[in-house]
Amino acid sequence: MAAENPGTVIEIGLAYGSSALAIGEALISVGGKRHLILDPFQESEFRDAGWKAIRAAQLDGIATLLRERSQIALPRFATEGLSADAAFVDGSHVFHNVFIDLYYLQMVIRPGGLVVLDDYWWPGVATAAHYFETNLGWQSQEVANGTPGRLRALRLPESPVKSDFRRLTPFWL
Repeated sequence: MAAENPGTVIEIGLAYGSSALAIGEALISVGGKRHLILDPFQESEFRDAGWKAIRAAQLDGIATLLRERSQIALPRFATEGLSADAAFVDGSHVFHNVFIDLYYLQMVIRPGGLVVLDDYWWPGVATAAHYFETNLGWQSQEVANGTPGRLRALRLPESPVKSDFRRLTPFWL
């Protein structure tokens, strides 16, 4: 993430905060300013463990926790014109939720920006990502030091690919 030199990163899913701590460290190291975290289950399922870890690391100056579903928040971000440099997606692993997250992230992440997916080995995650690779020109990027099959980094094209309703490249795995 630090290699991207991001100013703003969106994270979907906080859980216990390990990824958020790494993202926060990367942001601080490159002078990044904003880490937006979406997790509607932080309190109910994780007893705020992730948010407490962020606060203990004193990253709450750049991090903001929004306790809402990404499928609701991301369309609002797109409508408001929010722009981010990268995203880390580790929320729902259900195909349609991941697909919606990626659909709206393409409107929020700057052209050429990066989207990193955790748990790529799950069929819903891999299949949703594969649509964007085969139909919208997202390019796979190598992930350093990752567990094989777990993380998938995708770079958005510099110029958005225009969809043609007469053509759909099969994307299911």
